[in-house]
Amino acid sequence: MKRILLLTVLAALLVGGVVLALRTDEVASVSGHAVTRDELLFHMRRLAPQVENELRNQYHLQDAIDWTARTGDRTALQRLAARALDEIRRDKTTLVLAQEEGLIASPDHADFLAELAEENERRAADIARGAVVYGLARFSPEEYYSHRLTQLTTALTRRLSGKGTIQVTDADVRRAFDADRDAWSANATTYTYAKLVVPVPDSTSAAALQWRVTAAGRLAKVAGREPGARLTTATHHGGGSTAQDQDLMAVLGKLAAGQISAPVPGTGQITYYELTGKTVDESAAFAEYSRRIRQSLIEEKFRQFLQRRVDGSDIEVDTAAVDAINAEAINAEDGQQ
Repeated sequence: MKRILLLTVLAALLVGGVVLALRTDEVASVSGHAVTRDELLFHMRRLAPQVENELRNQYHLQDAIDWTARTGDRTALQRLAARALDEIRRDKTTLVLAQEEGLIASPDHADFLAELAEENERRAADIARGAVVYGLARFSPEEYYSHRLTQLTTALTRRLSGKGTIQVTDADVRRAFDADRDAWSANATTYTYAKLVVPVPDSTSAAALQWRVTAAGRLAKVAGREPGARLTTATHHGGGSTAQDQDLMAVLGKLAAGQISAPVPGTGQITYYELTGKTVDESAAFAEYSRRIRQSLIEEKFRQFLQRRVDGSDIEVDTAAVDAINAEAINAEDGQQ
């Protein structure tokens, strides 16, 4: 019996030692989910260029960033670590939510790296057998991290919306449409306008023409008095993807009915536009844009939902372990120092 008890104690100590050894790499935790040193380094390396740029702009730095030097009340390295921990807290919250919804098996960094390796192996195998591979042939960890997080965010938005956790009502959509009616109605607006094209040999003639157009107040009154002038009328339905459509909308969209545009110069000629009428098919505009508005509102509500989760999460940081990370670790490739 004593021997069995001794073996049990030794086994417990051994297991405890293994668990302790596994946890020595932990530098923080988010709501009980471990953040490893490698995970923190991964994010610090990702964010280093962004933090460098911010420090250069804020402190007008010209030379290479010295991560050990103080910038304000902290060193650059401390700023980088704090930024990385903030990002980890948000991203880990997203990953935990994805796990709860059955989209991933684990929010741990090691599992992310394993998934990356599997994805790259799959793509390599597809390429080897001549199959079509969309996107990159091989992901870097940084590329796959962004790709995966974007996919999970999209999937979470869709799933929580489908479950009713995130709700957008028809009334919500209508209120959003009414609040920004002009923007949503642009493609359902019909413009009637007059266009006057007048040959002008030089800037002096152009200035004189501008005075006559302003004095007349209507293009029709000017057209018959200007040699070589061409007056046409037309109708334009809002929208259009061509450069010509966009140029025309840039002019007509700023005019009120009866107003004449500023001169639009061309080679040896000046063009004026006069808006004669503007009608909006509001029903058509709402029918066309309601789906887009709804999706925009769903995405915004998901961001708010996620932010509440982030705000409600707990983050514990092993300050000594984080402070032990030095600039050489940030500059090391693939976690090798």
